[in-house]
Amino acid sequence: MSQVLDRTRIQDIDALRGFALLGILVVNITFAASGFPIHLAQNPAYDSWLDHSVHWLSSVFVDMKFYLLFSFLFGYSFQLQMQAAQRAGAAFRPRILRRLGGLFVLGALHGVFLITGDILSVYAIIGLVLLAMRRVKDRTALLVAGGIYAYLFITLALAALFVDTTQFTDPTTAVAAAQETTANLAGSFSDVIGEHVRALPTYGLSLLTVQGPTTLAAFLVGMVAGRRRLLQNTHGADALLRLIQLVGFAIGITGGLVYAAGGNGDTRAVLMSVMTAPFLTAAYVASLLRIMHSDRGEEIRQLLAPAGQMALSNYLGQSVATMLIFTGVGFGLSGQVSPLETVGFAVGVFVLQVLLSHVWLSSFRYGPVEGVLRAVTNGTAPSWRKLTQAA
Repeated sequence: MSQVLDRTRIQDIDALRGFALLGILVVNITFAASGFPIHLAQNPAYDSWLDHSVHWLSSVFVDMKFYLLFSFLFGYSFQLQMQAAQRAGAAFRPRILRRLGGLFVLGALHGVFLITGDILSVYAIIGLVLLAMRRVKDRTALLVAGGIYAYLFITLALAALFVDTTQFTDPTTAVAAAQETTANLAGSFSDVIGEHVRALPTYGLSLLTVQGPTTLAAFLVGMVAGRRRLLQNTHGADALLRLIQLVGFAIGITGGLVYAAGGNGDTRAVLMSVMTAPFLTAAYVASLLRIMHSDRGEEIRQLLAPAGQMALSNYLGQSVATMLIFTGVGFGLSGQVSPLETVGFAVGVFVLQVLLSHVWLSSFRYGPVEGVLRAVTNGTAPSWRKLTQAA
């Protein structure tokens, strides 16, 4: 009975990770499909009420939310891996350093060759901070996470009050730059790589100012949650989950509405989104946990869990798919797909990944890239271990 419960609890975490993959793809695919989001510009070719509605819905419910969930789960899994190493009497620090090194290499290659921007290399760098803080008390970890958000609030609030961002967001210049980027993305492989490399400073600035600090905060909260095994000690009838839904949706959607109304270039709107996104992310987690622990929710857990178990392979696979669809390496559809069609491509790619994850894990214990990273972590030759061998 305990083995069944443990397997179910692990599936909860994998299912949440699979759900996060869909949200991350919906965001990332926009940067692969066109150069306009990269330059914070509106594509004049897609200016209908439907196009604006899709952007609005994404701003309210998706943007800046799902990377927090992925980061929280990274911190949670980090803690579980550390506890597993302690139980096995294995040295955790050299293993995790090799793992973070492998992640950094994968992320660097990913950000240059496959897509504009990358989160894996960021995880590797910030993971070093998490490693250094692995023995801090829960209270200290939560205070640091809270301090990060307090710092961001003060910084963004001061920027909103005293910095005129309109001087950096000239629409004419932004549209021209976006059109050039879109054309390059539809060009040759060298053109695509050139755009990825040129975007690195802008992406790096975003990481330093907002995404990096919030990722560390989510890591720390996830680590504390992992220590207390919060995701393993819950069920659908928890009153706490209902409270998280009530508060999280109320605050998170309100912040999303303000962000959607202000747009990416409005510092006040970005401030509201940064401060309220964790609430909506928590509400998503609570909702999915309640659904998966309902009478009919087991099927959803079993559907999503394999995709989350192969999260690294699927994350990189999403970039391969979007490159083949939108860049000149493949069909060259960059700039030719509407916002609604872009979301449709995202859903289609994710559905295919869910199916392929089920097929792969019916024969193998680890995903393709997970097997390689596991070998780097353990300092051994890659082995994907067929299920019959594992048994």
